[in-house]
Amino acid sequence: MTDQERWTEIDTYLTDRLAPADEALTAALADSEAAGLPPIAVAPNQGKLLHLLALTQGARRILEIGTLGGYSTIWLARALPADGRLVSLEYDPRHADVARANLARAGLDHLAEVRTGAALDSLPKLAEEEAGPFDLVFVDADKQNNPRYVEWALRLTRPGSLIVVDNVVRGGALVDPSASDRADVRGTREMFDLISGHPRLDATAVQTVGAKGHDGLLLARVTS
Repeated sequence: MTDQERWTEIDTYLTDRLAPADEALTAALADSEAAGLPPIAVAPNQGKLLHLLALTQGARRILEIGTLGGYSTIWLARALPADGRLVSLEYDPRHADVARANLARAGLDHLAEVRTGAALDSLPKLAEEEAGPFDLVFVDADKQNNPRYVEWALRLTRPGSLIVVDNVVRGGALVDPSASDRADVRGTREMFDLISGHPRLDATAVQTVGAKGHDGLLLARVTS
């Protein structure tokens, strides 16, 4: 058995016991696949982790940068109270349409709004609308812009808010000198440099292995 096969087997074991699928989550993945969306949604146990983080935060407002088909959006929105709000930003209009349908089927479209367009265009509009402060920000979009997303997350949050950034290890490419010409790796390294010395952030990151391979997750708390 390869390492990847073992990681996937363990993910299945954990998910079956701690984050079992339901009709809305299963349909969201199936419809995303049928629509030709890339298979890069978070793993079920990672979706459950986002859900628990939002609950632990007592989140009432959540910002997601990168919607895809809305799978992670469902996990996050389910942690909101009845008067909560989630805004998810998605570049691709086709992806956004799939996500909106998935959220409506899950009964969450009254809580979660998907906005279409480049996130770096949508984020200033959220600031103008005074849509924040957001209690939790989940960043899972184009990696070259991660530093800019974190900077905007800081503008749209409050002391005590949590910023979560996905896919920060890049299969080990983060520390591979030969990967330095990759925009996703450069953006991720720049993000780490930004966060590591930032006076308003207290952060850590962990490596993960599982059905999605070798990657990692960064968590940063806004301190002041």
